[in-house]
Amino acid sequence: MIDATVNPWAGEVALTINGTAHVCKLTLGALAELEAQLGEDTLVALVQRFEGQAFSSRDVMALLVAGLRGGGWQGTAADLMTADIAGGPVGAAKVAAQLLARAFGPTA
Repeated sequence: MIDATVNPWAGEVALTINGTAHVCKLTLGALAELEAQLGEDTLVALVQRFEGQAFSSRDVMALLVAGLRGGGWQGTAADLMTADIAGGPVGAAKVAAQLLARAFGPTA
């Protein structure tokens, strides 16, 4: 299920959790939270891990939580760990990669 209100030009990506589509977006606040959670000074290393397909499940979860929070979601990482994510682990990784691409790429 894709949420029609998702605007890829604004960096938004849809993530379906437990059958409900949610808007994800890496806002400045979400990016700051992500850096703090991953213990990184910058997100360049994270982007490089995704580009090289050397990312961890921790990276994916942190990106999804940050993106969901940027989209207004009020849940926690623990909520997401027990949720049914559309597409499973591969779907989650694809959404995380899209979030990074849309946040740092020149176009959607």
